[in-house]
Amino acid sequence: MRVPALLLILLTAACAAPPAPVQNAKTAPEPAETVNLSSAGEFTGDDTAAIAYDRKLAPKGSQASVTVESGNGQTRTSLVAEGLLPDRRYGAHLHTKPCGAKPDDSGPHYQHHPGQIDPTSEVWLDFTTDGEGAGRASARHEWTLDPAKVPGSLVIHSKATKPSGPQAGQAGDRIACLTLK
Repeated sequence: MRVPALLLILLTAACAAPPAPVQNAKTAPEPAETVNLSSAGEFTGDDTAAIAYDRKLAPKGSQASVTVESGNGQTRTSLVAEGLLPDRRYGAHLHTKPCGAKPDDSGPHYQHHPGQIDPTSEVWLDFTTDGEGAGRASARHEWTLDPAKVPGSLVIHSKATKPSGPQAGQAGDRIACLTLK
């Protein structure tokens, strides 16, 4: 019995190993590792997981929660704060190190592009509290966190962030801090 040549080629190809994927400029890159960070708590005077540095601007009972979700080419950050002074503007940013006993222990602002001080490289979460001292902020960036170099904390500042000029990125004293995990 004679098997047509085309059928013989198809049967041989079916038994062979699958072809290696073609690598070219149009091949999609591997998705970046997902990074999820969060923290929540009532600000105390001595627990660096959620610490208040200024009890006038972060009164007893004030609290906050933050989530950072990074993957698939973007990073989303959300902040909810309660119990702060009513009808007041605050600045908030991700910082490089965990909170410590001193306000400066949390290091500088986290920058995705080192040396670039603006809301596209840094995570700025300024907010205005309502009449009861609650506020919310969120940010979305078109970049992902490097799992080997993630932010260590969220710091709430006494003033809104200056958007430009020689003091761009500055937001006054550090009044409270949440250590991210």
